[in-house]
Amino acid sequence: MEALSRNFFLYLSKNKSLNKMAKRYGLKFGALKVVGGIDFDRTVPVIKKLNKMGLCTTVDHLGEFVNSIDETHERTAQEIHTIQTIAKENLDSQTSVKLTSLGLDIDYNLVFENMRSILNEAKKHDVFVTIDMEDETRCQATLDIFKGLKAEFDNVGTVIQSYLYRSTEDINDLKTLLPNLRLVKGAYKESADVAYQEKKDVDKNLKQMIKDHLTNGNYTAIATHDDQIINFTKQFAEENNISRDLFEFQMLYGMRTQTQLELIKQDYKMRVYVPYGNDWYGYFMRRLAERPANVAFVAKGLFKN
Repeated sequence: MEALSRNFFLYLSKNKSLNKMAKRYGLKFGALKVVGGIDFDRTVPVIKKLNKMGLCTTVDHLGEFVNSIDETHERTAQEIHTIQTIAKENLDSQTSVKLTSLGLDIDYNLVFENMRSILNEAKKHDVFVTIDMEDETRCQATLDIFKGLKAEFDNVGTVIQSYLYRSTEDINDLKTLLPNLRLVKGAYKESADVAYQEKKDVDKNLKQMIKDHLTNGNYTAIATHDDQIINFTKQFAEENNISRDLFEFQMLYGMRTQTQLELIKQDYKMRVYVPYGNDWYGYFMRRLAERPANVAFVAKGLFKN
């Protein structure tokens, strides 16, 4: 039943008609429980509240199905505004970007130049930028662009997904760049040709990735809500004398808040992933796919006054 639920919501996440409808009607049906706001300015109070609780953040301007050059330039300008606002409001926040929103599916040089503009502004304000990883078909292009940008900028990292067979090799390939990586399980539906299908295999690969990247001495963000993975990381770091300055935990906004606060009390760095924007539909559907219990958010949203 859980697999059917996951597949159903992943199918819905790719429906362009429903995405357009979601944009039209705004953040309803529970989405505000996992999305910071309709735009970044309205998300600032959410970040300030999290910062006061001892939680740092990374923010993501949500975007799916970008297919025009003009829209990629708009997205770039909006991202630059976000970075400037982070600095102006003195927020303890980084930012995350999806390359498809900046032109990855249109032209390689276009997305590269858009990212250069973003990273130049981020460098000016000392803001770190993570390139989010999308589905497997875009993985190699994303890593190629990351490598090119890393040769010019120190304030950029990316994401490696443990459900892909290739991921441990990718970490080994990237290690000479001394990369800051976010390690995740992965939230897209992939075939058995490229990805593990069983949770136990995805978890095993994630643990190996955590070990490899920490052992390499590179900064590691462990993005998980899984207590098993959290406890594994704590134990591995302690047994191998790995400083807590070398890693952090990351979780999604609106989920497992109490666990986030408990990690802060234990002197671990805890970063909250806060998405924002009216293009929230694909992200929200993937969150429902990851954990069927999240469907309760929808029901509450329907009946909330």
